[in-house]
Amino acid sequence: MTSTTARSPGAAPARARRRPGVPAVCAALVLALLGLLVLSASVGTVAVSPGDAARLITGHLVPGAPWMRDGSLSPLQDQAVWRFRLPRALLAATAGAGLALAGAIMQAVVRNPLAEPYILGVSSAAGMGAVLVIVLGSAAVAGLTVHTAAFAAAVAASALVAVLAQKRGTLAPTRMILTGVALGSLFSAVTSYLTITTEAQNVYSVLFFLLGSVSAATMGSLAAPAAALAVAAVVVAVNARGMNALMSGEESATALGVRVVRLRLVLLVTASLLTGAVVSVAGGIGFVGLVVPHVARILVGGDHRRLLPIAVLGGAAFLMLADLLARTVAAPTEVPIGIITAFVGAPFFLWLMRRDGAAQAGLDR
Repeated sequence: MTSTTARSPGAAPARARRRPGVPAVCAALVLALLGLLVLSASVGTVAVSPGDAARLITGHLVPGAPWMRDGSLSPLQDQAVWRFRLPRALLAATAGAGLALAGAIMQAVVRNPLAEPYILGVSSAAGMGAVLVIVLGSAAVAGLTVHTAAFAAAVAASALVAVLAQKRGTLAPTRMILTGVALGSLFSAVTSYLTITTEAQNVYSVLFFLLGSVSAATMGSLAAPAAALAVAAVVVAVNARGMNALMSGEESATALGVRVVRLRLVLLVTASLLTGAVVSVAGGIGFVGLVVPHVARILVGGDHRRLLPIAVLGGAAFLMLADLLARTVAAPTEVPIGIITAFVGAPFFLWLMRRDGAAQAGLDR
């Protein structure tokens, strides 16, 4: 007993010493993102080396770069990197960061470690909105485009969940989850009906959107998810302490001076809008918002002031890597990115639950 008692006090500090610091993890993730960005910009049918890809990107950012005028880089290479590959890589990074942040927010809102951005039916609603346009045409939804209809449906679903899940003026986490699951099933049923009754040529477009893809990315398509990510980052930075309090329970949070109902509503709206903005341009990409926050929690702990930056950077890196695999594993055929994230995310999530660190992530409750 004496030896066990003597070892126990040192066990927790030993684990704490092995946990990397937030600056070190952030620096590693930023370097990984830069490497993935250059690698993504160099992969494709038009041959471009990673070095040339880096030169092309910096040449557009640095006025008067001599290598942009000396003929060493062809216009075709420039177009392939700047117009097609770079927007795609940036959209993958933005979508990954947004989904990871939304997942971390939802886990705090509903106090459930298995929560993810789509738990309230936002993805199913966005898919239904997009499929309505694909199958019935934009005239059926007041002339909205696929992306706009998907975002509008996601926002409407979020509002509906907020209304239906209220009980005596309070947003109860369990009611939110159950309401989201029910509405998500309803939206999925409508989507399935539209898919099986449409013409064959529309089915491929429907499936590609529902499974997720950033292949049609442009610099313009980055605007909505990037703006939503920026706003969400500000919101969670201001409310990180309140999110920590929420995880300890409503009574404890109220005792600490947190306005629980208001904070939960703000976070719900933020996560829903962020998820809707991402899904509207990238489709239903799964597992990012579920796995990445857990990895961040295991790496740096449950304090949201430490967890959220790691989740954002980790989500961006994860989805950029997934998109790179989607483009190359079955080349020249492209695989929907949602398939890649499921193949990687599901086994990785099961492995996480078997780790000793699963207790820190809240996976063994």
